[in-house]
Amino acid sequence: MKDYTESYQRWLQNDSLQPELQQELRGLTEEKAIEDRFYRHLEFGTGGLRGVIGAGTNRMNKYTVRRVTEGLARYLTTHVEGARDKGVVIAYDSRHMSPEFAAEAAGVLAQHGVRAYLFQELRPTPELSFAVRHLGAAGGIVVTASHNPPEYNGYKVYGEDGGQLPPHAADLILAEIVNVADELVLTALTLQEGIDRELITMLGEEIDALYNERLVALSLQPDVIKAVADDVRIVFTPLHGTGNKPVRRALATLGFRHVHVVPEQELPDPNFSTVKSPNPEERQAFTLALQLAEQVDADVVFGTDPDADRVGVVARDANGEFFVLNGNQTGALLLHYILEQRKANGTLPANGVMLKTIVTSNLGGVIAEANGIATVDVLTGFKFIGEKIKEYETTGEHTFLFGYEESYGYLIGDFVRDKDAVQAAMMAAEMAAFYKAQGKTLSQVLEEIYARYGTYLEDLLSFTFKGKEGQEKIAQMMEDLRRTPLTAIGDLAVEAAKDYAQGIEGLPKANVLKYVLADGSWVAIRPSGTEPKIKFYFSAVDTDRTAAQAKLDALKSFVMQLVS
Repeated sequence: MKDYTESYQRWLQNDSLQPELQQELRGLTEEKAIEDRFYRHLEFGTGGLRGVIGAGTNRMNKYTVRRVTEGLARYLTTHVEGARDKGVVIAYDSRHMSPEFAAEAAGVLAQHGVRAYLFQELRPTPELSFAVRHLGAAGGIVVTASHNPPEYNGYKVYGEDGGQLPPHAADLILAEIVNVADELVLTALTLQEGIDRELITMLGEEIDALYNERLVALSLQPDVIKAVADDVRIVFTPLHGTGNKPVRRALATLGFRHVHVVPEQELPDPNFSTVKSPNPEERQAFTLALQLAEQVDADVVFGTDPDADRVGVVARDANGEFFVLNGNQTGALLLHYILEQRKANGTLPANGVMLKTIVTSNLGGVIAEANGIATVDVLTGFKFIGEKIKEYETTGEHTFLFGYEESYGYLIGDFVRDKDAVQAAMMAAEMAAFYKAQGKTLSQVLEEIYARYGTYLEDLLSFTFKGKEGQEKIAQMMEDLRRTPLTAIGDLAVEAAKDYAQGIEGLPKANVLKYVLADGSWVAIRPSGTEPKIKFYFSAVDTDRTAAQAKLDALKSFVMQLVS
């Protein structure tokens, strides 16, 4: 890699650089700030790109977007038959520069003669996945940084099947990107030029209607829901993102008439002004929603992240108080409901399969087994769930029923090949209505699941280490753990120490460590692929909630001491 000062000077001395980026560079005075922006190109992995918006090769800007799209265009025209005519679908969220970055991507593709289908305004990631499949496109792009803070943006790439790229395809694109000599000299057609040459097509309501049609067809008890929907009160927040219109449309089509949207968070806002982070995993994101829920006496609360691929659910407990379900709990409830209803209406296939990630609770697997359904574990990242769906679609070995990950991502209908918060919110609303008709809350159903299958309590600790030094610290931490594996965590002996970097359990290699304890509890350790974080995942198992909670607390305490 060239010395970062060379890249800095190349940018600084380029007369055609965007004026605002030129000004930003000239304002840099600290050497570390310059190094952080230029010590590398923003990394392209199987999840695409994600980074802070700004000037530099290690930042999200139009030149970074052009560089990765140039690599994508070269890959498509070389490796995907008919790619120019099939085209690429492009969607974007509500973040700063999202429309501009999407237009740049469309312009680079058009420059290569690759047709671009660009949504005319913000749309959720799952609708992009649906559109790729519906249009028979060669791939897709979503400009989003999911739930990251407002200074971030990102770029995710999708394959012909509508799923995020598997590692081998990402590697081929990366090889093309690396061969781009100078991102500053790349050119792109303007949006109008692309439209005039019939290389850029704008998409709108026609895709929305088709997507909604497939969504509502997922309903398992449509007649029951229509009968009770008027008695169910829902509060929904899109957290300033893309979920507002599609979630409300689906719920209305199903017959839900009392859907209260948090007014302060209804409209797109790139600054996400009302929350510290637009992340439905965090309770603070629901502060305004819970205030509204108390006012309208809501039964359930939903919140979707900015690109609407993840959803958080808040339910009432036995005392009528609201509590935030974690991703594992929502997944267990959805799976339980789907299997029970499909069994009841005679649509549960004998070769059904549930897919989950290796850091997701084992409770889902226990529920699936009790219903005669197979469970297959995949690596962290929904792309691996999408990859398995494609495999089973080809082989016929299994019929996909449900896929989920602990980080609030769920998929029910495989007309989308990524996690879909719109599907999940719709099904969670149906589930809440169905159980309310039986005089039950979601929390009561969850306790019934625990009583039947065992209490599984989970948590996540995430440690952020920013900059180049942070990346090195995380790498060193993983190396130390590999050199000296843990033999016990607290008072519990380690029964199996799994290093997924060795390519175990038939899975691709991954930088994940997992310690399975003698009682079935476990701790997994994984550096984030999209943020400067190292994550510790916990699952504690017992027949009793108090005992399970004590185990969970002990596991977390051990890790806090380990990291400090």
